[in-house]
Amino acid sequence: MVTLDAIVSLAKRRGFVFQGSEIYGGLRSVWDFGPLGIELKRTIKDVWWKHMIHQREDIEGIDSAILMHPNVWEASGHVSGFTDPLVECKTCNNRFREDQIEDTKICPEKGCGGKLTESKQFNLMFQTHMGPVQNEGSQVYLRPETAQGIFVNFENVMTSTRKKIPFGIGQIGKSFRNEITPGNFIFRTREFEQMEMEFFCQPDSADKWFKYWIDFSHNWFELLGIKKSNLRKREHTADERAHYAQAALDIEYNFPWGWGELETINNRSDHDLKSHSEKSGKDLSFFDEVSKKRYVPYAIEPAMGADRTVLAVICDAYDEEDLEGEKRSLLRFKPIISPIQVAVLPLSKNEKLAEISDEIYKKLQKIYRCQFDNTQSIGKRYRRQDEIGTPICLTIDFDTVEKDQCVTLRHRDTMEQIRIKIEDIEKEIEKLFTTF
Repeated sequence: MVTLDAIVSLAKRRGFVFQGSEIYGGLRSVWDFGPLGIELKRTIKDVWWKHMIHQREDIEGIDSAILMHPNVWEASGHVSGFTDPLVECKTCNNRFREDQIEDTKICPEKGCGGKLTESKQFNLMFQTHMGPVQNEGSQVYLRPETAQGIFVNFENVMTSTRKKIPFGIGQIGKSFRNEITPGNFIFRTREFEQMEMEFFCQPDSADKWFKYWIDFSHNWFELLGIKKSNLRKREHTADERAHYAQAALDIEYNFPWGWGELETINNRSDHDLKSHSEKSGKDLSFFDEVSKKRYVPYAIEPAMGADRTVLAVICDAYDEEDLEGEKRSLLRFKPIISPIQVAVLPLSKNEKLAEISDEIYKKLQKIYRCQFDNTQSIGKRYRRQDEIGTPICLTIDFDTVEKDQCVTLRHRDTMEQIRIKIEDIEKEIEKLFTTF
């Protein structure tokens, strides 16, 4: 099985993920997405948006602000209830989440053995101040979830789009949590990006929609190419659920260190809309013209991390093969999410090869995510493209310009090479993409 060290090494070497502020020694649990990483992350977000928003008539998208009125977080319960149990070592002063260590009396740090303090509740929200003067009245928070921007805009979206219950509101955006023990690369960080949707429904249909969105989400991860055997569903226990959740289930992935949460589907009941109605004085109930009844809708919430999904996709795609004593590392991405879908590789920097290669590259660039590479030997270039997950390589050689007007198409997974006419390139790529 792939190790996390192998994934971290590949991620930096090939430009997927870099340590944040690395030239200054880095900042713990802060990561920057490099050229290939941002392509992979943007593509995953685009696929989510397409399937969650564009291909449905019952869900609208928004982009709410990170900074919100502090009353939002009081109404939602985050000011009083968004906490983790914190313990601190009296010897090394390291801090830990009490619920993540086996012995709550002795420091888990290797070689320390110091005594731990009594636990206390630690609020995970980042605090900051708005305006030039720092006082109690200027205090605001960096949002710990994108959901509240949806709830406070519930009526705005419903009125402007003329939606009726049931309908949903989705968004993608940054969230911030002052985690006590972040770690496992980009799995648990203090700054992350969420893909989140709130589906508003009648209270008596909430159980049906809860199951529907569990199945939808599980199938979506399979669409990305994640193996079914590496996914599982796990229901939350009563003492594990968030303060707003009536029911909750995680879709987990089998990471190198074990099972970890990819997405949580919550039944948030009418908690949020009712709380904001009471705090703001704004009626957020819905009047059903058919039943002639007024009620506060329930919200079913599929919420996933874009960064975690990137990590799961890389881990799932990573593979190693032995080729006559030499190791070949590759990422078996599905073409739909590959950062580079087609690589154009002229055999040399010869002027004639460069000219026809440039024509092919510019034409394909309008359709696919492409890369042009004419440095090093063709064998090394193939290995480089394998390691970043490029499914198709096209090699332009001297026979292309002098004899047959054909290029060599190489398949990443099988390493099979075939000669195809230049005019057949697009047709052949599309045919091969359906076989991945």
